[in-house]
Amino acid sequence: MPNAEIETLLRQVLTDSITSEETTRLRRSDLSFPFPEPTTLEETGLSEALVESLILKYLLNCNTATGRQIANQIGLPQVVISDLVRRLKTDQFIVYRNSAGVSDFTHELTDAGRSRALRLSKERTYFGAAPITMEDYCIGVAGQSPHNDKPSASRLRAALDGLEVSADIFSRLGQAVSAVGPLFLHGAPGNGKSSLAERITGAFGPSIWVPKALDVDGEIVRLYDPTVHERISGAELEQLPKDVDRRWVCIRRPTLIVGGELTLENLEFGIDARTGGIEAPLHLKSNCGTLVIDDFGRQRASARDLLNRWIVPLEKRCDYLTTPSGKKICVPFDQLIVFATNLEPKELVDEAFLRRVPYKIGVNDPTEAEFRAVFRELSEKLEIEYADEPLNHLIEHHYEAVDRPLRFCHPRDLLLQVRNYCDFHEQRVELTIDAIESAVANYFGQL
Repeated sequence: MPNAEIETLLRQVLTDSITSEETTRLRRSDLSFPFPEPTTLEETGLSEALVESLILKYLLNCNTATGRQIANQIGLPQVVISDLVRRLKTDQFIVYRNSAGVSDFTHELTDAGRSRALRLSKERTYFGAAPITMEDYCIGVAGQSPHNDKPSASRLRAALDGLEVSADIFSRLGQAVSAVGPLFLHGAPGNGKSSLAERITGAFGPSIWVPKALDVDGEIVRLYDPTVHERISGAELEQLPKDVDRRWVCIRRPTLIVGGELTLENLEFGIDARTGGIEAPLHLKSNCGTLVIDDFGRQRASARDLLNRWIVPLEKRCDYLTTPSGKKICVPFDQLIVFATNLEPKELVDEAFLRRVPYKIGVNDPTEAEFRAVFRELSEKLEIEYADEPLNHLIEHHYEAVDRPLRFCHPRDLLLQVRNYCDFHEQRVELTIDAIESAVANYFGQL
């Protein structure tokens, strides 16, 4: 599908302006999601040559397979690939080894089929699920966009349960999440910026469907990544609709977190050194979820270069990527982006860049009252007997006396040390001055 048509489709589906006639042209009766299982190869939008190559490479890898096994491997119904399998037999690329039940056979490659499969494997090693076309992916992203799911205050509050968040920050964060607008979370380390960013996705719908692979102008790009995507399983899996297109996987709405290791190369298609396969960039894997750039400003790529790279995507909700073969393609860019940093945003970029990140929320140090409240709450959760005197001692001698700032992370970290102290000395688990002194010595490096 040409880039111009992809851009037009993205504009249509992202603004809900697509017409019924145009939807019919896109092989779907409506924009509902997930897609039903295709009944013909034409409905997939894939070429016969591409699907045939997957069949041949799979047989090369496993030696023999039934028609049902081939269909399961590439994620298409057996009826969809049956004509292709028969033609491969007619062309003497495969043979039927023996019967494998009603209307099924065990297949294996002929010498000619093996030669062709080897040649295809040198060009492209992938032989997994058949890919999804870019136009169907655009419809899938638009149908599951966080822009469609305005989170309420109660859902955001549930997502942030257990975190100490002031009413002002909660309100401002809710506005950013509701708008799905890019935002800066800035402030001193240890006050929960990363924790807030990680939890935000929970305010949206719990799950989405992602394709296992994409057909990008003839290139197969792997999108589903089990190292960053959590597949729905167990009882939740039983509640999913049946007879859906098996080339899609239902996952928890993703939150991808990257830190100082982020480079500009991570934002382009990559080549897997082990298999030679093409991997989707980070922002494609986080579509419909949240992409957190943690410790922003300390990446190997400069803050200015990163924001320069995302000027167009942040405004247009689409990005332009170059495939390894040099083709330029348009892809959806539809997620909440959070820049978490210990630095002031104005120290990182100029006013023109800041304008493109409309939400800037400072996560400040807790007040003494907030610090005490967190300490008491965590003492109860950690089953540590609480007392005011040790906490008063801590604040007076180890914060006020040495001009140490309070941090939201300190109560948890110090209380864990208190519990370890009591366990080691075989004492009742309680907050004491001796336990506090030991925790402070360890945590702050004081003797």
